[in-house]
Amino acid sequence: MNVHERAARVLSVLKQDYPAAGIALKFVEPFQLLVAVILSAQCTDERVNQVTPVLFARFPGPKAMCEADLEELEKLVYSTGFYRNKARNIRESACMIVERFDGRVPNTMEDMLTLPGVARKTANIVLYNAYGVVAGIPVDTHVKRLANRLGWTAFTDPDKIEQALMDIFPREEWGRLSYLLIEHGRAVCKAKKPLCNACHLRDFCPFGKEG
Repeated sequence: MNVHERAARVLSVLKQDYPAAGIALKFVEPFQLLVAVILSAQCTDERVNQVTPVLFARFPGPKAMCEADLEELEKLVYSTGFYRNKARNIRESACMIVERFDGRVPNTMEDMLTLPGVARKTANIVLYNAYGVVAGIPVDTHVKRLANRLGWTAFTDPDKIEQALMDIFPREEWGRLSYLLIEHGRAVCKAKKPLCNACHLRDFCPFGKEG
């Protein structure tokens, strides 16, 4: 069984095990999603979902966020960690959206990557969930870990891992793949103590067979 065949089997099992896999961040429109994803770096989705209602009530859109007092913004996002960088990136991105993109979060990878604090992972999440644009595969810590353990790639660089996954999986699967892997990473294929004996992917996993 080659890597593409194994990957297809893995995907089939994951879809059965996690039929509701999808984004956990709560948002109403693209700008809210962008802000939430920026805040989610090194922070749980649950915490972000506690912070954003108050944040968006105070600064409801790009224009208001651009005009926000930075110190006040820092206080509002403090509990998400790295609050100074996050607050600065959010405000600068909001200003760029107002000044360069007529108040709308851009819907292309090229334009998304011009926003402060936005790399491919964030751009992929926003493009797919806000606009249905499939430009790539978001690679977070769970995706990185599972891609390595499942033998899909030996790379550690997120961009190289993304490219490897894009070469293995058909484009129509890219959007949901990350969420399926994240669910499995949280529930079974944990960083420190993976539950290999209970894993439905063990027959297709070099790491699991060794364990």
